[in-house]
Amino acid sequence: LVQLVESGGGTVQSGGSLRLSCVVSGYIDRYCMGWFRRAPGKEREGVAQTEDDGSTTYVDIVKGRFTMSQDNAKNTLFLQMNNLTPEDTATYYCAAVPKVGRYGVCPAFGANADWGQGTQVTVLS
Repeated sequence: LVQLVESGGGTVQSGGSLRLSCVVSGYIDRYCMGWFRRAPGKEREGVAQTEDDGSTTYVDIVKGRFTMSQDNAKNTLFLQMNNLTPEDTATYYCAAVPKVGRYGVCPAFGANADWGQGTQVTVLS
């Protein structure tokens, strides 16, 4: 079990930027990390997540605009969001799931995942 605390949400104009942070209570390099979001009336969707090889995959709608990174020394995950649009308005959550096996395979963010409390991002048109 690991605790995750997000910050950095807020209200911005369309075209603006925000940087979300997620502090992990454990050693971040032991986990596969991800950012998810839920907009009002919509299902939760994955925004960015770690792959087995350490790379990051992004949902198509944010490619080229969002960048996920992490600082292992500070056990912190980031999501840099640029060129925001009103469609990006949502509550953003970070999630962590333990890597599996000697090769550090990333399982799905299911029952073993831990989640933060969320941070609200609102983009005005």
